[in-house]
Amino acid sequence: MINEPIVERTEGAIPPNATDRPAAAEGRRPPRGGPRPDRPKRRDVNGWVILDKGVGMTSTHAVAVVKRAFNAKKAGHAGTLDPLASGILPIALGEATKTVPFVMDGRKAYVFTVTWGIETDTDDAEGRPVATSEARPDRAAVEAALPTFVGAIEQVPPRYSAIKIAGERAYDLARDGEEVVLVARPVQIDHLAVVEHSPERTVIEAACGKGTYVRALARDLGRLLGCFGHVSALRRTRVGPFTEADACHVAALEEAGPDGNGGALHPVETALDAVASVPVSRDMALRLMRGQPVILRGRDAPVEGKAFATCGGILVAVGDVERGELVPHRVFHLGGTSNRSA
Repeated sequence: MINEPIVERTEGAIPPNATDRPAAAEGRRPPRGGPRPDRPKRRDVNGWVILDKGVGMTSTHAVAVVKRAFNAKKAGHAGTLDPLASGILPIALGEATKTVPFVMDGRKAYVFTVTWGIETDTDDAEGRPVATSEARPDRAAVEAALPTFVGAIEQVPPRYSAIKIAGERAYDLARDGEEVVLVARPVQIDHLAVVEHSPERTVIEAACGKGTYVRALARDLGRLLGCFGHVSALRRTRVGPFTEADACHVAALEEAGPDGNGGALHPVETALDAVASVPVSRDMALRLMRGQPVILRGRDAPVEGKAFATCGGILVAVGDVERGELVPHRVFHLGGTSNRSA
């Protein structure tokens, strides 16, 4: 659940004969029981905001900021970005929250810095050192080691991660001083390359799949090179179909306000970039919105797999094509089916 931002409220009305001095200056509390200003009414806003999150902001706070900037009723994010990390954080508003899994399953890209000589308990710069070394790798050694981690590999997540152990988050157990043992999990890393190198640190770019921990990659790379290492800077440059070219900043959103932020809003179906699209008639759209499957016809209709349906260019539903039928799993209430046909 997204925490609502704190809103300051005036406790009561100021009497007509009151001075403009604060009540606290006279030793009195503001009178109670008077009318309170109305909160801004939340709006139905549907679409994706691609935030370029700054260092120091949590993902939850980022969602709250964007939700407030659009005065939106509903919001969520697609893939947590640590406070020490910057970069692409896709935030879904309204009906776009139904497409979050498609973005989270997409490929991701990062640029990160590994500082050599120290391994920490968190695998990043926030943790305390647990192993040190005077050895430092040269660029050739780092480049020779990277192919070991490319492809389908087994990776042990960091102790300080959101993975659950017997219902508890691993980072909560670790903070309480309990021993955290995580098993290796399969992950896919498509690309690793050295961008910059110095004796103390190396900048690496990576492209990987869902569930890959860059912190764990830096840890394992340091161990393989015999010098230890941890992530000291991290930037995410891509999540699924969204890149830095699509991104906006908090300051721009707050300055524009709810009525001026339309240019930062991407259509809900942008998240379905890798999914087949099927146009349907008005009658078929109404069936899909009732949760009923429809038979797909035409030589271009997908035979199997994920697909989303549109009616008059408006997103209606997303689901699976099974034996020539589209079975809806999510339906969208974006309007436009009453007088439209495919």
